[in-house]
Amino acid sequence: MKSALTLRSAAIGLLLVLTLPSVAGAAGADKKKTPPPPAIAKLVWLAGNWRMEKNGRLMDEYWMAPAGGVMLGVERTVFKGRGQEHEFLQIREGPGGVLFYVMQVSGQKEAAFQLLSLTDTVVVFENLLQDFPQKITYALQSDSSLLVTMEGPSSDGQAKRIDYPYQRMTKSE
Repeated sequence: MKSALTLRSAAIGLLLVLTLPSVAGAAGADKKKTPPPPAIAKLVWLAGNWRMEKNGRLMDEYWMAPAGGVMLGVERTVFKGRGQEHEFLQIREGPGGVLFYVMQVSGQKEAAFQLLSLTDTVVVFENLLQDFPQKITYALQSDSSLLVTMEGPSSDGQAKRIDYPYQRMTKSE
Protein backbone atom coordinates (compact mmCIF):
# COMPACT_ATOMS: atom_id res chain seq x y z
CA MET A 1 0.00 0.00 0.00
CA LYS A 2 2.82 2.31 0.82
CA SER A 3 4.34 1.89 -2.65
CA ALA A 4 1.01 2.81 -4.32
CA LEU A 5 0.78 5.93 -2.17
CA THR A 6 4.39 6.81 -2.97
CA LEU A 7 3.71 6.37 -6.70
CA ARG A 8 0.61 8.51 -6.45
CA SER A 9 2.49 11.25 -4.55
CA ALA A 10 5.31 11.13 -7.09
CA ALA A 11 2.84 11.43 -9.98
CA ILE A 12 1.13 14.42 -8.36
CA GLY A 13 4.54 15.99 -7.68
CA LEU A 14 5.60 15.44 -11.30
CA LEU A 15 2.33 16.92 -12.56
CA LEU A 16 2.87 20.02 -10.39
CA VAL A 17 6.46 20.39 -11.60
CA LEU A 18 5.31 20.18 -15.23
CA THR A 19 2.32 22.53 -14.95
CA LEU A 20 3.51 25.21 -12.52
CA PRO A 21 6.04 26.80 -14.91
CA SER A 22 3.38 27.19 -17.61
CA VAL A 23 0.89 28.63 -15.12
CA ALA A 24 3.55 30.99 -13.77
CA GLY A 25 4.53 31.93 -17.33
CA ALA A 26 0.93 32.67 -18.21
CA ALA A 27 0.60 34.88 -15.16
CA GLY A 28 3.83 36.67 -16.11
CA ALA A 29 2.57 37.16 -19.67
CA ASP A 30 -0.34 39.17 -18.33
CA LYS A 31 2.12 41.52 -16.63
CA LYS A 32 4.12 42.09 -19.83
CA LYS A 33 3.21 45.13 -21.86
CA THR A 34 1.42 44.45 -25.09
CA PRO A 35 3.39 45.68 -28.08
CA PRO A 36 2.30 49.01 -29.51
CA PRO A 37 0.11 48.87 -32.61
CA PRO A 38 2.00 49.11 -35.90
CA ALA A 39 2.79 52.68 -36.97
CA ILE A 40 0.65 52.27 -40.09
CA ALA A 41 -2.44 52.17 -37.85
CA LYS A 42 -1.79 55.86 -37.04
CA LEU A 43 -2.57 56.68 -40.69
CA VAL A 44 -6.24 55.72 -40.54
CA TRP A 45 -7.08 59.43 -41.05
CA LEU A 46 -5.68 59.22 -44.60
CA ALA A 47 -8.15 56.54 -45.72
CA GLY A 48 -10.90 57.69 -48.05
CA ASN A 49 -11.56 59.78 -51.15
CA TRP A 50 -9.78 63.10 -51.67
CA ARG A 51 -10.32 65.60 -54.52
CA MET A 52 -8.58 68.71 -55.77
CA GLU A 53 -9.25 71.03 -58.71
CA LYS A 54 -6.32 73.16 -59.82
CA ASN A 55 -5.52 74.90 -63.12
CA GLY A 56 -8.33 73.08 -64.95
CA ARG A 57 -7.19 69.68 -63.68
CA LEU A 58 -9.31 67.40 -61.53
CA MET A 59 -7.26 65.15 -59.26
CA ASP A 60 -8.77 62.33 -57.24
CA GLU A 61 -6.75 60.34 -54.73
CA TYR A 62 -8.18 57.33 -52.92
CA TRP A 63 -6.61 55.45 -49.99
CA MET A 64 -7.79 52.16 -48.52
CA ALA A 65 -7.70 51.84 -44.71
CA PRO A 66 -4.61 50.25 -43.16
CA ALA A 67 -4.81 46.45 -43.02
CA GLY A 68 -2.20 43.72 -43.05
CA GLY A 69 0.64 46.23 -42.81
CA VAL A 70 -0.27 48.08 -45.99
CA MET A 71 -2.39 50.93 -47.33
CA LEU A 72 -3.10 50.99 -51.05
CA GLY A 73 -3.88 54.16 -52.96
CA VAL A 74 -4.49 55.40 -56.46
CA GLU A 75 -4.46 58.89 -57.96
CA ARG A 76 -6.01 60.00 -61.25
CA THR A 77 -5.63 63.34 -63.01
CA VAL A 78 -8.28 64.41 -65.54
CA PHE A 79 -7.77 67.40 -67.84
CA LYS A 80 -10.35 68.55 -70.38
CA GLY A 81 -12.41 65.42 -69.80
CA ARG A 82 -9.57 62.99 -70.48
CA GLY A 83 -7.39 60.95 -68.18
CA GLN A 84 -4.00 62.64 -68.21
CA GLU A 85 -2.01 60.52 -65.75
CA HIS A 86 -2.35 58.15 -62.83
CA GLU A 87 -0.32 56.88 -59.89
CA PHE A 88 -0.38 53.64 -57.96
CA LEU A 89 0.50 54.26 -54.32
CA GLN A 90 1.38 52.19 -51.27
CA ILE A 91 2.30 52.84 -47.70
CA ARG A 92 3.67 49.60 -46.31
CA GLU A 93 5.62 48.22 -43.42
CA GLY A 94 9.16 47.18 -44.25
CA PRO A 95 11.72 45.31 -42.15
CA GLY A 96 11.38 46.08 -38.45
CA GLY A 97 8.05 47.85 -39.01
CA VAL A 98 9.60 50.87 -40.77
CA LEU A 99 7.07 52.53 -43.09
CA PHE A 100 7.71 53.14 -46.77
CA TYR A 101 5.76 55.19 -49.31
CA VAL A 102 5.94 53.60 -52.75
CA MET A 103 4.68 55.39 -55.84
CA GLN A 104 4.54 54.48 -59.48
CA VAL A 105 3.56 57.38 -61.70
CA SER A 106 2.20 56.46 -65.14
CA GLY A 107 5.10 55.72 -67.48
CA GLN A 108 7.78 55.90 -64.78
CA LYS A 109 9.70 53.50 -62.56
CA GLU A 110 8.53 52.76 -59.04
CA ALA A 111 10.09 54.97 -56.35
CA ALA A 112 10.25 54.25 -52.61
CA PHE A 113 10.52 56.80 -49.79
CA GLN A 114 11.29 55.91 -46.17
CA LEU A 115 9.39 57.32 -43.20
CA LEU A 116 11.05 60.47 -41.86
CA SER A 117 8.45 61.46 -39.26
CA LEU A 118 4.95 60.52 -38.12
CA THR A 119 2.47 62.25 -35.83
CA ASP A 120 -1.29 61.85 -35.37
CA THR A 121 -1.96 64.17 -38.34
CA VAL A 122 1.26 64.39 -40.40
CA VAL A 123 3.43 61.83 -42.15
CA VAL A 124 6.64 62.65 -43.99
CA PHE A 125 8.60 60.35 -46.31
CA GLU A 126 11.99 61.01 -47.87
CA ASN A 127 14.33 59.61 -50.53
CA LEU A 128 17.32 61.87 -51.20
CA LEU A 129 18.38 59.68 -54.15
CA GLN A 130 15.29 60.76 -56.13
CA ASP A 131 15.44 63.69 -58.51
CA PHE A 132 11.98 65.14 -57.70
CA PRO A 133 10.29 64.81 -55.32
CA GLN A 134 12.69 63.90 -52.53
CA LYS A 135 10.24 64.57 -49.72
CA ILE A 136 6.50 63.83 -49.63
CA THR A 137 4.28 65.08 -46.82
CA TYR A 138 0.64 64.26 -46.09
CA ALA A 139 -0.87 66.61 -43.49
CA LEU A 140 -4.43 66.52 -42.20
CA GLN A 141 -5.50 70.14 -41.69
CA SER A 142 -7.69 71.48 -38.88
CA ASP A 143 -10.60 71.93 -41.34
CA SER A 144 -10.36 68.19 -42.27
CA SER A 145 -8.77 68.94 -45.64
CA LEU A 146 -5.55 67.26 -46.72
CA LEU A 147 -2.40 69.04 -47.83
CA VAL A 148 0.02 66.92 -49.84
CA THR A 149 3.40 68.54 -50.39
CA MET A 150 6.18 67.41 -52.71
CA GLU A 151 9.61 68.96 -52.29
CA GLY A 152 13.04 68.65 -53.81
CA PRO A 153 15.39 70.21 -56.33
CA SER A 154 14.06 71.35 -59.69
CA SER A 155 15.92 70.55 -62.90
CA ASP A 156 18.00 73.73 -62.43
CA GLY A 157 18.96 72.74 -58.88
CA GLN A 158 16.72 75.30 -57.17
CA ALA A 159 14.45 74.23 -54.30
CA LYS A 160 10.97 73.39 -55.54
CA ARG A 161 7.75 72.80 -53.62
CA ILE A 162 4.34 71.82 -54.98
CA ASP A 163 1.26 71.86 -52.73
CA TYR A 164 -1.81 69.77 -53.46
CA PRO A 165 -4.76 70.88 -51.27
CA TYR A 166 -7.38 68.11 -51.26
CA GLN A 167 -10.89 68.05 -49.84
CA ARG A 168 -12.43 64.87 -48.41
CA MET A 169 -15.22 63.57 -50.60
CA THR A 170 -18.33 61.79 -49.41
CA LYS A 171 -19.14 58.36 -50.84
CA SER A 172 -21.80 59.78 -53.16
CA GLU A 173 -19.42 62.21 -54.89
